[in-house]
Amino acid sequence: MNLAWRNFSLDFSKKTCIMGILNVTPDSFSDGGLYFDASAAVKRALQMVADGADIIDIGGESTRPGSEPLPLEEELKRTIPVIEALARDIPVPISIDTYKAAVAKRALDAGAAMVNDIGGLRFDSEMPLVVSQYKVPVVVMHIRGKPKDMQQNPVYASLIPEILAYLEESIAIAAEAGISQDKIIIDPGIGFGKTFEHNLEIIHNLPMLSALRKPVLIGPSRKAFIGKILGDAPPEKRLEGTAAAVAIAIFNGANIIRVHDVKEMVNVAKVADAVKTMQIQST
Repeated sequence: MNLAWRNFSLDFSKKTCIMGILNVTPDSFSDGGLYFDASAAVKRALQMVADGADIIDIGGESTRPGSEPLPLEEELKRTIPVIEALARDIPVPISIDTYKAAVAKRALDAGAAMVNDIGGLRFDSEMPLVVSQYKVPVVVMHIRGKPKDMQQNPVYASLIPEILAYLEESIAIAAEAGISQDKIIIDPGIGFGKTFEHNLEIIHNLPMLSALRKPVLIGPSRKAFIGKILGDAPPEKRLEGTAAAVAIAIFNGANIIRVHDVKEMVNVAKVADAVKTMQIQST
């Protein structure tokens, strides 16, 4: 399974790809404020590429639990200058992390090469058309509710089947808009309308997502469920827990891992890939 477009190619049969998180925000749950300044953001992105990131995912709006929507102009102000600066200097694709079609369009014009939509193409009716027009890959994520209310007692009758059904519908929305089936990536949405137990269940049952025959992206990095397991550890103390979640996710079929700590997770992925490849060769 591979993904090829423009001058980019991601071959998931050879390795797990690492998506580096670049939050150009003052209020993200883990690194809010660290890269709010455009020059700091550019420097961080260049470092992540040097550390082995295969994709840089730039977001201007925090979607942490309880967060309020960000005005369009502010999101553009935060993200577009960084994308414009980076598009000239890095050899890896830039992803725009947004659910707003207008932001996605401006970002793609500025040099972004893919879209990461937490709304699964549902939050903005124009988003599928923008992705189709630009012929770029899109990540469609499962979410229950909106960031503002998603963690208010999320309940499922049957978690994995409901996630699969939701993602299948997002795939259908993409197809109807003319988005190529080989440019759709699915994300089960760790932490987005999920309880502690739900997050563990998703990682444990990740092989079930293979039924949709799409590359799988997962983002466990520094999430609250890891902190809870580690005795209420704060985000900056969740590196080892993230490494464990990443290794298990890779072994269970993840193709792209979205992380804050690129250098460390590149090494985790190398070992997990080696073990996984050995398992495949021995069966």
